[in-house]
Amino acid sequence: MIAIGCDQAGYAFKCKMMEHFDREGIEYMDFGCDSPESCDYPIYGKKVAHAVADGRCEKGILVCGTGIGMSITANKIKGIRAAVCHTRYEAEITRLHNDANIICIGARVLALEMAIECVDIFLRTPFSEEERHIRRIKMIED
Repeated sequence: MIAIGCDQAGYAFKCKMMEHFDREGIEYMDFGCDSPESCDYPIYGKKVAHAVADGRCEKGILVCGTGIGMSITANKIKGIRAAVCHTRYEAEITRLHNDANIICIGARVLALEMAIECVDIFLRTPFSEEERHIRRIKMIED
């Protein structure tokens, strides 16, 4: 199960991603927002982060204007490793090396097609399980 959330800047992207998930048979939970009206992104960033942290969802996707605000918000929650990704390489490496569990996308920075590619790569890439990466993640968590 994938948790997905956004602010007003990411609303259209979120809707398109959910259409993509429906076509691909990917299960998700929508944590809002529910319109392009101005809203406070930390509300939705926290909802998605808590759903991932407490195990209701395996991974999360957050979309705002740049991805930065959502990343800062999500990373405040214990057990979350949220990464802003704007390239396929970043989406892959953050899973392989950091075992990131939330990808943050900037709707004002990234074209929709690239965002969907990044999310797909993020979702299908496993953590490498290499000792050096495990060690580093433990250092982050301490």
